[in-house]
Amino acid sequence: MTSPPTQLTPRFDAAMQYALEIHRRQERKGSRVPYATHLLGTAAIVLHYGGSEDQAIAALLHDAAEDQGGKWRLDDIRTRFGDAVARIVDACTDTLEDPKPPWDPRKRAYLARIATEPEEARFVSAADKVDNARAIVADLRLHGRALWDRFTGGTRSLWYYAALVEAFRAAGGGPLVEELARTVEEMKRLAGC
Repeated sequence: MTSPPTQLTPRFDAAMQYALEIHRRQERKGSRVPYATHLLGTAAIVLHYGGSEDQAIAALLHDAAEDQGGKWRLDDIRTRFGDAVARIVDACTDTLEDPKPPWDPRKRAYLARIATEPEEARFVSAADKVDNARAIVADLRLHGRALWDRFTGGTRSLWYYAALVEAFRAAGGGPLVEELARTVEEMKRLAGC
């Protein structure tokens, strides 16, 4: 027997409006695509794979503190949406510093943290990575290898996504992690690896 679908309340609506307001001027790297597509996509993946409303709200807000305000933004999220959502957002954040530290040590530190984060946060993080990986695959099909010029890590992003799969698997894995693994394999294939 499957569990009933997650019921979304006006809290989710408020989180969506909040996310859209704070990310309104942001675009996906190297494109004219509104950043909101990523936030909505991540929330949709969370809900598709059976996540809770708190996880779906955290999915909408997972980049808010990192990209739009740091610690004060995280505190605002806690006030508006509760401790559970704020804990997940914090766990999905690879830095609250502005400017951000160098890419490689920041990503290595995030990979090392995955096993220590709560399962509900790893789930949202995996959904975030699936949405990002799907976007990379789609853009590789459109733009080829020139796509890597958009990313701070360049082609090192391939290493990072493969390492994410291994870190998530080591921390417990699951169907969402296997979706990430399949998407990363397609990313590698399109990149000629």
